[in-house]
Amino acid sequence: MRKSLLIASIALSVGMFSYAQKPAWQPAAGHTTLNLWPNGAPGAQPNPPAEADLNNPEKDQPIAGRPIIRLGNVSNPTLTVYAPKENKSGAAIVVFPGGGYHILAMDLEGTEVCDWLNRIHVTCLLVKYRVPDSGPYPKSPAALQDAQRAVGMARQHAAEWKIDPHKVGILGFSAGGHLTAALSTHFDKRLYEPIDAADQQSCRPDFAVLIYPAYLALSEQNFAPDHDINVTEQTPPSFILQAEDDPVHVENSTVYFLGLKNAKVPAELHLYAEGGHGYGLRRREELPVTRWPELVETWLHTIKVLPSSAN
Repeated sequence: MRKSLLIASIALSVGMFSYAQKPAWQPAAGHTTLNLWPNGAPGAQPNPPAEADLNNPEKDQPIAGRPIIRLGNVSNPTLTVYAPKENKSGAAIVVFPGGGYHILAMDLEGTEVCDWLNRIHVTCLLVKYRVPDSGPYPKSPAALQDAQRAVGMARQHAAEWKIDPHKVGILGFSAGGHLTAALSTHFDKRLYEPIDAADQQSCRPDFAVLIYPAYLALSEQNFAPDHDINVTEQTPPSFILQAEDDPVHVENSTVYFLGLKNAKVPAELHLYAEGGHGYGLRRREELPVTRWPELVETWLHTIKVLPSSAN
C-alpha cells in the first residue's frame, strides 16, 4: 500500500513539475525567436520567478468576449519575427505590448497585432520585454534597454529578414505606448554597454505609433508633460490615438502631440469620444475607435512607408 502511494506521489510530482515548466507563452511554430541578450540581460537577478500567465478569470474582464494573456515575471526578453507570407513591403514594425510595466498583453497587443501587420505586408517584430517594475524610464531602464536592443537587432538582421533598414518603426500600447515615446526620444545613447554588432546600428525608429499611451502626462502635476520624454526635431514622425473616456487620461496623447507639434515633427492625432482603454485590435462595431488599424494603414501610405495604391 505504502509503495503504491509512493509511486502515485512521485507520478503526481513529476506531472506538476512538467506543468510548471511549460512556458506560459510561446509563439506558434514557424517563427524565429531570438534572445535579446545572448549572455543575460543587464542587471539580471539570480533565480528569478518563472514566467506565468497571470490572467485571473474571476477578476480580469475579457476583451470583446475573449480572455487575454497577461504574461508576468519576464526576465529573459525575446524578439520574435512574424513575416508576411507574400508581397513583403520591406517595412518592419517592432511591437511593444502594454500592461502597466507589470504584465504583457501578449495576444491582445502582440500576436494579434502581428497578424494584422502581416496582412498589410509588414514584418512584425514582437518584443517580450522585461516586467514587472521595468519602467517607466528613468524609474527603471530595463524596458528601454530592451527596446533599444530590439531596434538595433532589427537593422542588424535586415537582409536576412528581408526588411528595409530605413523603414523600421515601432508601435506600442498603453505602457508600450510610453515605451514607444521613450525610445523615440532616447535613441542617441545606449543605456547599456554595447555587446555586439546590433549595438553599432542606430536604434532610432523611422516612425512611431502610440495607441492609448500612458505615463506621458503627469496627473499629479495638472497633466504637465513628463520632463524625461523630451521631444526634439529628431523624434520620428508619429501617429497617436486614444479615446476621451480613457481612464488612463487622454492628456497623455494631447500633451505628447503638442510636444511633437512644437518641435515641428510630423504627427497625426486621432481622438474619439468613447472606447475606454485596452481594446487592442478587437473590433466592436459600437466603438469607432476600434477601427484604428485602418487609420494606421492609411498613415503608413501617407508617410511612404507603404507604397501608394497607385504604384
